[in-house]
Amino acid sequence: MSDASDALDRIEKFRKSRKAHPVVTDKRITMSHGSGGKATHQLIEAMLLPALSNPLLDALEDQAVFQVDSGRLAFTTDSYVVDPIFFPGGDIGMLAVNGTVNDLATCGADPLYLSLALILEEGLEMDVLRKIVDSVAEAARLAGVSVVTGDTKVVPRGKADKLYINTAGVGVLRMPVSLSIGNARPGDSVLMSGPIGDHGIAVMAARGGLELDLDTESDSAPIHHMVQAVLHAAKEVRCFKDPTRGGVASSLNEIASRSGVCIAIDELAVPVRAEVRGACEILGIDPLYMANEGRLLCVVPRHFEDAALDAMRGLELGVGACRIGEVLPEPSGMVFVRTQIGGTRVLDMLTGDPLPRIC
Repeated sequence: MSDASDALDRIEKFRKSRKAHPVVTDKRITMSHGSGGKATHQLIEAMLLPALSNPLLDALEDQAVFQVDSGRLAFTTDSYVVDPIFFPGGDIGMLAVNGTVNDLATCGADPLYLSLALILEEGLEMDVLRKIVDSVAEAARLAGVSVVTGDTKVVPRGKADKLYINTAGVGVLRMPVSLSIGNARPGDSVLMSGPIGDHGIAVMAARGGLELDLDTESDSAPIHHMVQAVLHAAKEVRCFKDPTRGGVASSLNEIASRSGVCIAIDELAVPVRAEVRGACEILGIDPLYMANEGRLLCVVPRHFEDAALDAMRGLELGVGACRIGEVLPEPSGMVFVRTQIGGTRVLDMLTGDPLPRIC
């Protein structure tokens, strides 16, 4: 058998193995189950989804979109356990607001209202809590949303790590769009709004012990204005995704799997800051798996690529927007990277959890 045929055979076996019914083989929860990668998806699809299945949940989007009277609403929820709670460019409070706003934004919704639930550890300094609450308030103001309800719980010393935050968000869809990670079609372009990996590296550097002397800040920011700009400019958009846990790699795999397509990206086209790339090399982590909290991944028909990119670049948050790849018909459910040395490699979902508690 030739090398090419052998490679194709391995790819086909790998693709079929990924289509097998997901099972959870672990006897206990591990940190990998919270990574946003392969273990997280296995847990959701093998345990949670069968028990809770309904048409809205089965879509496995980052939010649910449903009709209420004559309008469409979007609803989402998220929890934040980032360590440390303060990091270059942000903190857990700002992250909670932006992350929830962004999950609403990616379905085309205009975010309106948030809930805020605080789980506080006994002994947390009041000054620390005040800073976080002030950060929540400022992030909400900048995003144009209101915190309208919430909850506060306290657990004994040593039963948490300073504080955790849970949020929920509600938004309204004002445009007649139907965005989904299952919408990608062969021939589409894959776009990225800017450099990746900033958030993950900023948090890792803030933890200390890595001897990383970096001037990198988290990219945490609300992306709903950029989403709306693209929707108005491009006229037709397949889907948006904010590549948080599991990074761009896991997000692309979700799109490829749900759409039944192949996605190929060009390694040299993916924007990564030099300091982030250097830190990733030291840590032995591919930047494509690094978490982002203010970046937008977008799939559009090829003839709307320029309009979408112009719309992104017209905003400060999207000045580095670029095309990183394309959608192909086969092999379905797979993601490939065209490397800078002229080869290709499979880009699978994140395995394990090299960056725990990143958001």
